[in-house]
Amino acid sequence: MTDDQQPIRITRESLRDGSLIDAARRRASPLMRVRTDSEIEACLDSMLADHPPTEDVWLFGYGSLMWNPAMHFAEQRGGRVLGWHRKYCLWLEAGRGSPENPGLMLALDRGGAAAGALFRVPADQARAELLLPFRRELFTYSYEARWVSVAMTEGRVRAITFVVNRNGPRYVQRLDLEQIARRIATATGALGSCMEYLTHTLASLDALGLDDRMMREVARLCAADAAARVSC
Repeated sequence: MTDDQQPIRITRESLRDGSLIDAARRRASPLMRVRTDSEIEACLDSMLADHPPTEDVWLFGYGSLMWNPAMHFAEQRGGRVLGWHRKYCLWLEAGRGSPENPGLMLALDRGGAAAGALFRVPADQARAELLLPFRRELFTYSYEARWVSVAMTEGRVRAITFVVNRNGPRYVQRLDLEQIARRIATATGALGSCMEYLTHTLASLDALGLDDRMMREVARLCAADAAARVSC
């Protein structure tokens, strides 16, 4: 089994010691731009520069961060980010896809709203804990960190999240749901399958009492695609 085929898991330990990002960088295409450790830390420091150092920090997750945050936090709540919507808009040739059978990854794109999980990180732990998701999401240039407004039952909070970099080479703007479902139904890689990712995302939304109609429809289309392949 080659290095590209070895199963990998996202864990707190592998993010802290840097082994996960080292492995990801080794697997990356020579054409893919990657951030250095110091560049990732500079992104985090820039985000926290205007945040009061004695105030806790909220982080908004809408995909795998919901079911595998891999960081310590004081509280989790459901919320809805305003001005951004969840979208399959990143080609994925590693992790949950391959060059021969690319998958698709979620990101937040402009407009609308999206339901997800809010994590409150204590002020005195904020930099150390937030460095873990920053390493996880920002080692390539596919995502950018942003402060966003998130609505909860109790009101609104300012939170950090990761939105798509529309200038990145993996960004895809227009795919219909049938095209998306064909990718999700079959793509797999060292992190697992795109179908597994979809299932976990929906289960996490269910646990928070939230939903996403686009994701539900993609799941329905994937099930129909699987049934059609079995009957062939």
